[in-house]
Amino acid sequence: MIAIIRRYGQWLTFAAVGLLLLFVAPQVLSGFNLNLLGRFLAYAIVALGLDLIWGYAGMLSLGQGLFFAIGAYCFAMYVQIEQSGGKLPDFMGLYGLTQLPAIWLPFQSPVFALAAAILLPMGLAALLGYIIFRSRVKGVYFSIITQALTFIVSLLLIGQQQLINGTNGLPINDAGTLFGHSLQQDSTKQAIYTVTVICLGFAYLLCRWLCGSRFGQVLVALRDDENRLRFVGYNPVKIKVIVFAVSAGLAGLGGVLFFPQGGIISPAAMGIVPSIEMVIWVAVGGRGTLIGAVLGALVVNEGKSFISTQSPDAWQLVMGLLFVGVVLLFPAGIAGSVQLYGSRLLARFRQQRPNADVEFSPEADSPAAAGVMEASR
Repeated sequence: MIAIIRRYGQWLTFAAVGLLLLFVAPQVLSGFNLNLLGRFLAYAIVALGLDLIWGYAGMLSLGQGLFFAIGAYCFAMYVQIEQSGGKLPDFMGLYGLTQLPAIWLPFQSPVFALAAAILLPMGLAALLGYIIFRSRVKGVYFSIITQALTFIVSLLLIGQQQLINGTNGLPINDAGTLFGHSLQQDSTKQAIYTVTVICLGFAYLLCRWLCGSRFGQVLVALRDDENRLRFVGYNPVKIKVIVFAVSAGLAGLGGVLFFPQGGIISPAAMGIVPSIEMVIWVAVGGRGTLIGAVLGALVVNEGKSFISTQSPDAWQLVMGLLFVGVVLLFPAGIAGSVQLYGSRLLARFRQQRPNADVEFSPEADSPAAAGVMEASR
């Protein structure tokens, strides 16, 4: 019986959480809180991509904010054109432009905008990844390069006043529409929230499928010993490029879903601080678990929202102390700790009942759980 629960427990949990988010949350949450939850779920998609590249492939990227912002900007450009009635966005008139810039013309199509929001981050990540990984740059140097690139691009965007409104970003005005529906209507907001939940579900299933396949086993081997993987005939460069591109695509998708719920996208979204916050989501939730990335994004952002409301002057200090406490007390994160201690309980139950139908298999592929087991020895 316990073996059946372990085998199907994840899918039952996935279905229960999905039903809760789709049908229960819209009924019990106010419009403001539902919109807030939708933003956090968009962040969770970004966290899934980061967990894929960091938790399973062992590469810490500090540039996910760049891909997130690119996806949001691509979709925001379409929304800006739609809410202006096909004319120039309001901010362009302030800078003396009389016609739509050439780079904006393709974004009149929603299909192009959505495709670009995902494919452009993937293409950029693949190009950068190939250049970086071919030179065998890894570890902290890879992290520094991605962080520096994010900072450089954010500075470049700040200077583009005429093109994308510079540091002011691209906002949604009160008359903003999306596919002909007012973004101020509750029905539109709920529809966007529903799409966000569905996209998060598909993103989780995609990551779960990748990690459970042979490709996922190769990612773990890449994380544990890249030289040995190269010795047995695999090309680590191709593997790294693929997983980096997938994580960037998920970040772009998160940006698309965030923009209509957040109401604005600006260069500040791709700064160094947002990218580090994304790492914190995964670390707190438990890297190498996938579900921990989702949980971490929700818990950290909800805590940030609550603390900043209760104590606007001290919320950064409180959140910093909480992060330090979680890392010191629960190095495996929330999900990793639950998996580890749950496995220990099952092992103890098996010792008490030797003939019980128990399948004990610790999460060997979880670096978070491995870290806790090493610390406990």
